[in-house]
Amino acid sequence: MSKLFLQFLRFGLVGGVGLVVDFGVFNLLRATVFNPDHIHEGPVFAKIISTLLAIIVNWIGNRHWTFREHRGPQLIREGIEFGIVSIGGMLIGLLCLFVSHYVLGYTSVLADNISSNVIGLALGTAFRFSLYRFWVFSPRRDEPQPALFPDEHHVDAATAGDSAAAPATSVESITASPTPGSHRPGATAPAAVVPQSD
Repeated sequence: MSKLFLQFLRFGLVGGVGLVVDFGVFNLLRATVFNPDHIHEGPVFAKIISTLLAIIVNWIGNRHWTFREHRGPQLIREGIEFGIVSIGGMLIGLLCLFVSHYVLGYTSVLADNISSNVIGLALGTAFRFSLYRFWVFSPRRDEPQPALFPDEHHVDAATAGDSAAAPATSVESITASPTPGSHRPGATAPAAVVPQSD
């Protein structure tokens, strides 16, 4: 339990740095190049860019600090899985922002930050931590898995061991037990009894 708490604490600290990047870049872009007064979908574009930058920061921090005991040698595979989970968390935040800004009509800066950086962040954090720990950086990734196709050498050795354990049938036992009706050379047939007539 303490290890899980320590991992969650590290995850929270790394996520705090990512939050600063996400929050700062989002508001900077929303106030300048992606101002909704000039671009209608500006807040969504700003959120996509800020979240992607935060994902890079979180990837570095989580791989080299939070889950460093369980990081695997396959960097590309972990990077792809990390990206998939992070994009899923980003979509959760974007969905909260979209519903708040375009469906419910809360278009102020405060409403955008509450929907994306409070509600969306909380839901996305729970989603990402769970999948990071139990999938991307799972401790079971290092455990050896049973081979789908066993090595032929081991199969032959097992077969040879089973053959050696089976009881051998001697040739003598076969020849000593003639089958019914068989005739052995040199054997004298019993003489037939002929009845004598008076």
